[in-house]
Amino acid sequence: MFRWLLGSREPQGGGEKSAILNIGEEQTQNPYTELTALKAHLDIVRFLVQVDDNRFASACDDGSVLVWDVQTGEVLFELLGHTQKITAIVVFPGNEPDGERVDLILTASSDKTVIGWDCESGQQLQKASDFHSTVKTLMGLQSLDVWLSGGSELRVWNRDFKLLAESDFFADGGIVTMIELAKNCIATAIGRDLIIFKLGAAATGSDKWDISQVKCISVHQDIIRTLINVNELSFVSGSHAGELIVWDALDWSVQAFERNLSRIPSSQDVPQENKMLPVQEECIYVAVGRSIYVYNSHTKRVIAYQKNAHDSDIQHMANIPNRQLVSCSEDGSVRIWELKSKQQLQAESVPAGFFSIWGFGKSGRHSNHAVKKTPDSGIVASLELIGDLIGHSSSVQMFLYFHAHGLVTCSADHLIIIWKEGKQVSRLRSLLLFQKLEQNGDLQPRFSLH
Repeated sequence: MFRWLLGSREPQGGGEKSAILNIGEEQTQNPYTELTALKAHLDIVRFLVQVDDNRFASACDDGSVLVWDVQTGEVLFELLGHTQKITAIVVFPGNEPDGERVDLILTASSDKTVIGWDCESGQQLQKASDFHSTVKTLMGLQSLDVWLSGGSELRVWNRDFKLLAESDFFADGGIVTMIELAKNCIATAIGRDLIIFKLGAAATGSDKWDISQVKCISVHQDIIRTLINVNELSFVSGSHAGELIVWDALDWSVQAFERNLSRIPSSQDVPQENKMLPVQEECIYVAVGRSIYVYNSHTKRVIAYQKNAHDSDIQHMANIPNRQLVSCSEDGSVRIWELKSKQQLQAESVPAGFFSIWGFGKSGRHSNHAVKKTPDSGIVASLELIGDLIGHSSSVQMFLYFHAHGLVTCSADHLIIIWKEGKQVSRLRSLLLFQKLEQNGDLQPRFSLH
């Protein structure tokens, strides 16, 4: 039975348990009705990365990395070289039209190494092992044909693993995430600080590069965990406390500030991570704990939300076509949501201080009153659950969307699951059966399958 678990943890002071809404066995809008479970890893599968249209790689806490065929579920090759868990993985495409420069899979591990693998053969090509601490994030800059490693320092490497430049040592846990900005700039998250670096060539004739820190911005009240690009002109940062800041990507000024993203404390009273991603129509999906908020970067306000999207904290989100969103959670669930505009708005009560924004939004005197006009409430859409994928028995770490090939999920239960569109699989199965019968002479020529 498919169920939608609607609710949150019981408040610390007691209270009624949240209701459970059963959406029934028939999920007419959920296309992913067939699954294939793949068991090849022996520990938590924490990362997935798409290699190309037909392949993906999975990274495990035992240090192994597998490359799979998404159509058949076959393991193409195993990347063995790390001795501890994988902490980051990224595909670094070649940029030569003649194919001289191969695509690389870059993997970082708690063993303080980064390895470059040939995407076509699975062979280990290069290895860097002189890091001061674990590399927590990797990023390829295809336009400059370099890649970056972030941890206790920021380093720039060429495709042959030659160190081109490095920054000073960072405290506060080092770099946890980074994104590319315009004009060869990089935005990095280090503790509560947003630090902007600029990359550039050194003196003429030298093969070294310069990394210059151009700005350090201390606005967040908690540790920054997420950075995303919205478009060429803006990006967003999010903190553990549920803060959301929209930045100008050129001068790094604050465009909008949301300090009061509602969150539900965990049973251990640990701040919950803020995860974000850009979606269609200038919207940003924000996951705080088990809640999802839809923030419009143009109007500078929340336009929809689901306070109890999952029964436990959300681990990962990604948008798919047709204004749909997929989210996965610690509770083992994978859910598909659709963003729908409200045709007729009813009066809605908006809590005091709910999503107040510096320089934007409604005045304080309206914050506690029921409102009917769209400009006042800002809630012009809803997130509706259209699918609940039940297959994992433990926390789902992340997933990939493969368009015609469906969804791929990984979990702490050591499994990878490929979710396929049931109607498409049924058609292919029928076609294969027909072809086999025709080859065996069991069908008359007058029959055909369309």
